[in-house]
Formats: sequence, structure tokens, C-alpha cells
Amino acid sequence: MPDESVALPRAFSSAKRELLLLLKQRPDLSLAEIARARKISKVAALHHLSALEDQGLVERSYARESVGRPAVHFRLSQRSADLFPQAYTQMSLTALDYIQRHLGRDAVVGMLQERSREVAEQGRPRLADRDLRSRVEELARIRAEGGYMAEVGGRRGEVVEMREHNCPVLAIAGRYPEACEVERRMFESMLKADVSTSHRVVAGDPVCRFLIRPRREEP
Repeated sequence: MPDESVALPRAFSSAKRELLLLLKQRPDLSLAEIARARKISKVAALHHLSALEDQGLVERSYARESVGRPAVHFRLSQRSADLFPQAYTQMSLTALDYIQRHLGRDAVVGMLQERSREVAEQGRPRLADRDLRSRVEELARIRAEGGYMAEVGGRRGEVVEMREHNCPVLAIAGRYPEACEVERRMFESMLKADVSTSHRVVAGDPVCRFLIRPRREEP
């Protein structure tokens, strides 16, 4: 289900907002898959998608199946990024650039670390007295509240997956990639677990994907 906690402009109809959220979470869906997910006809889905395409927010591509005509697929365009939460990006970039010019790169990293400690302290009580998966689920809720469109994926053995479909600080991470490592370490601190990253939006992936494992001392 699309994350309804992400507020898109009311200029879009509810149907178009739902399609935008769906494609944010699941890029490169076929027309049939989109219609099925939204429980509408393919004609209705194509009508809304075409309107979004005319606005430059959606792009289409074609994938050849084993037989028959190529199937049309849809994904969000680069222009659509402005629709999703960006966490006062320009103001933050200006502040970080100022710090780097006057105090150096290490001071920027120090500020990012200080902010991550504040965020961790605010969220840590919500994760207390829970097992690992429950902690990850609560962290995903905290991140979703911040506009990251986070969800918990499957579990393989002891590994729990968390995915984030939106990056409100994408521009900051693009200029200061240290922000991603600071974030990963924050997750480790909050979850009391080992966290690795297999996908990153800033690297061009459609999602940030975190793999969370219990620490050796935790049963």
C-alpha cells in the first residue's frame, strides 16, 4: 500500500496521488500491475498516468515479453523528486557549505554526527524493551513519520530488512556522502544491532536497503 503519511500537493486528485506514491515505492510497474494494485481498470490507470506523463512527472518504457507486443512500464521522472519531502534541503546545504568553508569538512561531519545523536536520543525510548524485529518495525515507523517512506521487508534467518523509498536529504547526501555513513551508524546505535547497506538512492538505486543483524552478544 502507498504510504499515506507522505503529503503530496492537493492539486492532484486522490487517484493521481495514489499512483505517484505507488510508483515511488515500486518503480517500473507495468500498466497491468498498476491497475491491479489500485484495483481500477487499465483504461482508468492509463488515463491518470498519461496526465502525469504530460506534466513530466512519469516516464514510460517498453519491455518485450516472450511473446506478443512489448509491455509498457511506468516510473517516476527525475522531476517528480520535488513532490516528496526534502527536509529544508536548500537551507541545510547553505549551512553545511558555510561550515565547510570556514571550519573544514571535519566540522561538517561533526555537525551531522551531532544531529544524528539528537535524533537517536529522541527515538530510542520508542525502541526500548523490544526484540530486534520489533525495534526495526518501530524505527521504520519513526522514519516514515520523517518522510522516508520506510517499511520492513522479509527476514532471512537472523537478518531483518528495512527499505526507504524516499530520501528527504538526497541533495545533502549527494554533496556530503558522509551523511549516509552517519545515518547507518545511528541505526546501529538505536537498534543495538549490526547494520549494512546494499542499496542507496543517492547511488541511483530506487530504494535505500538496510540489512540488520543481531550483535554477537544479543541472543
